[in-house]
Amino acid sequence: MNNLQIDAVHLREINLPLAHPFETSFGVTTARRILLVELEANGVTSWGECVAGEHPYFSEETVDTAWLIAETELAPKLLDAGAELSGGGSCPHLFSQVRGHRMAKAALENAVWDLEAQVQAVSLANLLGGVRETIACGVSIGIQSSLQVLLQKIATEVEAGYQRIKLKCKPGWDVKVFEAVRDRWPDIRLSCDANSAYRMRDFDHIAQWEQFNLMMIEQPLWYDDFYFHSMLQKRLETPICLDESIRNRRDALAAIDMDSCRIINIKVGRVSGFSEAIAIHNAAEERGIPVWCGGMLETGIGRSHNIALSSLANFSLPGDVSASARYWEQDIIEPEVTVSRAGEIVVPQGPGRGYEVMRDRVELLTVRKTTIRSKARVMA
Repeated sequence: MNNLQIDAVHLREINLPLAHPFETSFGVTTARRILLVELEANGVTSWGECVAGEHPYFSEETVDTAWLIAETELAPKLLDAGAELSGGGSCPHLFSQVRGHRMAKAALENAVWDLEAQVQAVSLANLLGGVRETIACGVSIGIQSSLQVLLQKIATEVEAGYQRIKLKCKPGWDVKVFEAVRDRWPDIRLSCDANSAYRMRDFDHIAQWEQFNLMMIEQPLWYDDFYFHSMLQKRLETPICLDESIRNRRDALAAIDMDSCRIINIKVGRVSGFSEAIAIHNAAEERGIPVWCGGMLETGIGRSHNIALSSLANFSLPGDVSASARYWEQDIIEPEVTVSRAGEIVVPQGPGRGYEVMRDRVELLTVRKTTIRSKARVMA
């Protein structure tokens, strides 16, 4: 295709309250500060979303660090790329001088992929190499105020058709919880996510979880670890799934070779964008390791990107890509993302993301905005 010429990069922060509080081992989230990226180029606009949180708890990045790096480093590189920018796959090279800041990079890169798909008049899923017309959906349920409240929420999601239930867990909220859930639903697909809440002293405790027939135990130990996860995996029949530890293809290969995990959660925002996500997907597929797509409390913009990514062949396990209404009273896209009673989302086939951004609603939610343009073109 012809080179893309970015005319402007718009950064904006919106504030959006969650429909229900979401608790993990990091704490409770009731509202999100969200950085959105809008690109103007080739007569169209495209969108990306930064998944960084308000605090550096899941990642060292925050909304504010992502804003700074996007504004001062990444956006200027995009605007002045010239012939180097042929599509989303050009972004890793363009951004390579900037170390880290993967969530900031992903927000801009993913917007470029969306732009490329619109210019080519193909779906984003098709451009990424997707092969699925529908994707299987699981759901992530946060730590609740009581076991009874948790069971009620699970009942709602099972009735809604979700194909896998993931429970957030932490010390003191694990064995009794799993036991109660399995007593009521002995056959559902069940997994847990510890978000790095356990340590080596907990190995014997975690080994007790084998009795609950979990699909996987996600990121039980340190967020940056392979070695001790490998030690734990050798004690377990239940697959360990790594999330935070996997930053790129090299990490995925190392984790697989060390038997640190037997499943990988790919979050496109965590790994710098679609280019690296596809590379991880391909490396895992070549080695027989299934992957699935994790969620980061995204709006419909990030959610639409997750749907497109999940259409790739090796996304063979239900991901955390669920309906808009599970998280927001009103999303910022139309139509909102919905899940069928079979626990599936239809992959859009129209150009780009397949969902329209509700610009009036976005403007209403915006608390700050800036526009970056190419200095060379402004002077011209």
